[in-house]
Amino acid sequence: MSAKQRIFISSVQKELAHERRAVKDFVHADPLLSRFFEVFLFEDLPAADLRADAVYLSEVDRSTLYLALFGNDYGFEDAQGISPTEREFDRATTLGKPRLIYVRGGDDGARHPKMRSLVRKAGDQLIRRRFGDTPELIAAIHASLVDHLARTGALRTSPFDATACADATLADISQDKLTLFLARAQSNRGYALDPATPMHSALTHLNLLDAGQPTHAAILLFGQAPQRFLPSSELKCMHFHGTGVSKPIPSYQIYKGTVFELVDQALDFVLSKIARTVGTRAAGPQAPVDYELPREAVAEAIVNAVAHRDYTSNASVQVMLFADRLEIWNPGELPPQLTVDNLRRPHASIPRSPRIAEPLFLARYIEKAGTGTLDMISQCAQAGLPAPEFRQDGGQFIQTLWRPKGVTKGAEVATAGTKPGTKSGPSRDQVKILAKASTGAALTELMTVAERTNRSKFRDQVIQPLMDQGLLEMTLPDKPTSSQQKYRLTEQGAAWLANRAIKGSKGP
Repeated sequence: MSAKQRIFISSVQKELAHERRAVKDFVHADPLLSRFFEVFLFEDLPAADLRADAVYLSEVDRSTLYLALFGNDYGFEDAQGISPTEREFDRATTLGKPRLIYVRGGDDGARHPKMRSLVRKAGDQLIRRRFGDTPELIAAIHASLVDHLARTGALRTSPFDATACADATLADISQDKLTLFLARAQSNRGYALDPATPMHSALTHLNLLDAGQPTHAAILLFGQAPQRFLPSSELKCMHFHGTGVSKPIPSYQIYKGTVFELVDQALDFVLSKIARTVGTRAAGPQAPVDYELPREAVAEAIVNAVAHRDYTSNASVQVMLFADRLEIWNPGELPPQLTVDNLRRPHASIPRSPRIAEPLFLARYIEKAGTGTLDMISQCAQAGLPAPEFRQDGGQFIQTLWRPKGVTKGAEVATAGTKPGTKSGPSRDQVKILAKASTGAALTELMTVAERTNRSKFRDQVIQPLMDQGLLEMTLPDKPTSSQQKYRLTEQGAAWLANRAIKGSKGP
């Protein structure tokens, strides 16, 4: 092996002494990184009759990579008022060294004015990463160094989605899921393979085998139990009544399954919690349904998160519905060729996992044209909503869709003239149940109000529809069969009842 690449760590030593040492120890202990890198710390040099500035600048010259940790302090200033940290940054810039910049904390107002200026100068030239604690810093540096090795050709490896999934065999692939996909792909895109195509042939055609073994993409797309091999591929959905994260979470679901199943389940979760208007059948046999957020935009955001997430991360996709917005978080960052601003104008499609993106395209879950975010912006504009927002934060890509103001969140809105008991609103019995559940009631209490005796039918036919509409919720959602379980009115349910009472007080 050729000589190791030298990493020069630059920072205010006293302020970031712990972080500097932690980075060096991590790189030297990591089985992969230690093969390629060695770390220089100024404090490890023995005492010598040399000028400090001459030493640290010569070490920058000798190093392959410049890694800077910026905190609040600016450090010692020389006769020209410039600190060693800034001198080192400027030297690395002049020499064209690859530079990795990590900024501690998000409050730039707490920094020394000259450090704020240095952070801005670095940000004008290259991408900075922010970190909150040492583990977060270590994780970010690990990803950056592996990426550097891959880009420079020192580390040659196949993409994660194309490599074999350890311990997985063809027995871990669901024939039923693969057959359903092939039928959908043939119907939607005219795909060449027949639904009866043997599993091995179908997976080979889709480039989902690695030396005869199912790849990570194959397991994520058609696995019997994908989370057995990739636990963090699960998807978490949360519904909060307010505008911030708070506990207890009123509605919290963790979904497992293939990428197709995750998208479908998450979409159903969101649509069941937001307001919808059911029209009439004047134009056809199917009554049209309009949601407060465009269904297509919600679906696109969820698919984006599942398709483009970093599957090597221990984090999961999170779908969080608040009173004023829908936020979808996925681990990973935009590829270097794209910025957040690029997403608001025509841009190339650059999937993180091409072997996952291709089947999603064939099943018509996505279009491989780089138009997904533009479609979301257009759909929200047509619905009279603010444009979606996109941002990067702590290694997460976040999409935000804003809900309309003043809407009755989570409740199905009946059209004018609708009578109780139709598909556009709760029945009379359900209205009684909502009133009874204002402060929480057991299932047996609600059955008494509705004069029902069959527990299973009552739960499935009366209670579950109210929960699906977001009007009613369990007090113990994580323990649905608990003997202590009760049902209570949601904020949306209360708003629906209040709105109904106002209408009723006005008379016919």
